[in-house]
Amino acid sequence: MSAIEPAGEPNGPGAVAEALAHGELTVHGRIAGSSNATLLVTCVLDGSELLAVYKPERGERRLWDFPGGLWRREVAAYELGVQLGWCCVPETVVRREGPFGLGSIQRYVPEDGTSHYFTLRDEDRWERELVAICAFDVVANNADRKSGHVLLAEDRLFAIDNGLCFHVEPKLRTVIWDFASQRLPERLHDDLVRLKTEGPSGALAELLDDDELEALTERAEALREAAELPIPDESGDWPPYPWPLV
Repeated sequence: MSAIEPAGEPNGPGAVAEALAHGELTVHGRIAGSSNATLLVTCVLDGSELLAVYKPERGERRLWDFPGGLWRREVAAYELGVQLGWCCVPETVVRREGPFGLGSIQRYVPEDGTSHYFTLRDEDRWERELVAICAFDVVANNADRKSGHVLLAEDRLFAIDNGLCFHVEPKLRTVIWDFASQRLPERLHDDLVRLKTEGPSGALAELLDDDELEALTERAEALREAAELPIPDESGDWPPYPWPLV
């Protein structure tokens, strides 16, 4: 499939969200290597055009340990990032109507095609953002943070493929263990204090069950109290690493 260049992109987060949620969709094809239906689409609204990634619920492969509706968790990951102020997830909204029905839709970020966590971690300039993604995954209980899910685009880092998050049981599986035992930066600590004060946002409450919200709050508070990033727990039945690693 040849590259598709967006023209006349929406200006501003609100316009992006509107185009994602309500723009006319054209499906260009399935993104290679995805285990679920992950479709590259164009959203057109009021003369603006935006590339996006559409994940319909109908295309999800059923998992034994996660209920259906992984698309909700994709949107919830974005909303958590917004509430914390970390904003490491590209704009992601609920798409209620589309060629394959209800699902999530996320702004496509034009990554360079060669960078991923294992190529970025040794560059000092990215440490601040990687530490934030590491902390984000702890709070979200990300069960599948592969190296290829960390993208370099628009001169910043993004974390994508967040469907396996927010389980009530501990399931953290990630490649980002280089910062284990490192003191939690004060800015992230303060954001967790604010989350405790505010509680999960209304947007999160619409996407997650009550027990999932409670577990999220408990994880955030545990990280705040520990004041340092966790070390991998290899004592359980499952390794704390995803597979494949990239």
